[in-house]
Amino acid sequence: MKQVKTGVRLTIVYILLVALALFMMGPFLWLLSVSLMPGKNVFANPPAILPTFIDFDNYVKVWQFMNFPKYIYNTVVITVLGVVTNVVLSSLTAYPLATFRFKGRDLVFTLLVATMIIPSSTAMIVHYLTIQSLHLTGSFLGVVLPSAVSVFNIFLMRQTFLGIPSDVRDSGKMDGASEFRIWLQLILPLVKPAIAVISLLEMMAFWNNFLWPIVVLDDPQKYPLAAALTFLNGQFSYNFGWIAAGTMISVLPIIIVFLFTQRYYMEGMAGAIKG
Repeated sequence: MKQVKTGVRLTIVYILLVALALFMMGPFLWLLSVSLMPGKNVFANPPAILPTFIDFDNYVKVWQFMNFPKYIYNTVVITVLGVVTNVVLSSLTAYPLATFRFKGRDLVFTLLVATMIIPSSTAMIVHYLTIQSLHLTGSFLGVVLPSAVSVFNIFLMRQTFLGIPSDVRDSGKMDGASEFRIWLQLILPLVKPAIAVISLLEMMAFWNNFLWPIVVLDDPQKYPLAAALTFLNGQFSYNFGWIAAGTMISVLPIIIVFLFTQRYYMEGMAGAIKG
């Protein structure tokens, strides 16, 4: 009797989880469906939720209209710069906050965490004036620099570093290694899951960055993919199939990367919470 109750409870839980997953995936599945159907069927009355037949004509035409290789290249450059700077700077900042003992360490960390309550949009004007004074407007570095380090990433790396035994650092000091070498060769290999989490989060953030590149970049040919998709919305807003196809092309790399790194993502988040 107890096993039957357990089976019924698990069945109900699984049904609710599947229903929640379908609800969360609903907009994405609808967008995928729209990208595979002719534009005239999108706003039919009643609307066609599922495509009557699979047709990749929207993908072919939107690829021919937009210079996707150029925009993808711009996006890759911005994303790589953003991911590398965030991993390096957050690790360098979190390491002394987790391992060194100095006066005011907890106060510094508290002040850093307190800045998380400030909305990032409120600092956009300050960021723009800073980038302008550094003469970085119109460059990829100007897009990356305001988001080169995140307080959340520092917090995540610090919590992960706290979970590493002090014997690892002590062994490096006994061998005469410098702090930088200990950090690079002994500590970083042990926090690969946390690095994977930061890399994945920052990749999604920079890949889908929309507003800031438009503000900083004065040449539309330098736009990343998310910003370049506004050309479709401005000139072909009536052809939602093109917009859906372009959006699917832009999010496909993120989905592929997440599928291959989700194990490290879960390990990194679990390690940070445990730390």
